Amino acid sequence: MPNAKVLSEKQAIVAELTEKVQKATAGVLVDYKGITVEEDTALRKECRENGIDYAVVKNTLLRFAFNNNGLSELDGVLNGTTSLALCDDPVAPARVMADYAKKLNGKFEIKGGFMDGKVVDLNTINALASIPALPVLQAQFLGTMLAPITGLAVVLKQIAEQKGAPAEEAPAAE
Repeated sequence: MPNAKVLSEKQAIVAELTEKVQKATAGVLVDYKGITVEEDTALRKECRENGIDYAVVKNTLLRFAFNNNGLSELDGVLNGTTSLALCDDPVAPARVMADYAKKLNGKFEIKGGFMDGKVVDLNTINALASIPALPVLQAQFLGTMLAPITGLAVVLKQIAEQKGAPAEEAPAAE
């Protein structure tokens, strides 16, 4: 039986993990066995850039935190080496972890995950991972919105040139 000090420290860690899992929109569990320090450092850097809280966590402590949040279905994947990626963005942890799983081919494996307080399967995680990042989606949307206007401008310019009007250069923005 652990002493009271160790037990209280573990209870504090479980309470903190429970709160983090509860506040996170999405999370992905990963088996990181076999990655090098350089690969781990690069992963942690990318996680920070995407606002992902990434940490290696003991399975027992994580099991308590998941059970406190009603995610006991994830108990089956809590074995071996486990790290947890949490984020408010439902797509970011899945995308970053799936990218690393592809890059490191076999050394880094997604075990499971959750989104909005519900356990999701690996197919859902992979589907989320295929969604582009928000800035890319915004650029695609704006490109789609501007395409008709750009097309109209090109057609009007060609008509004006056919009628003999000189092509004018647009004034430079100052």
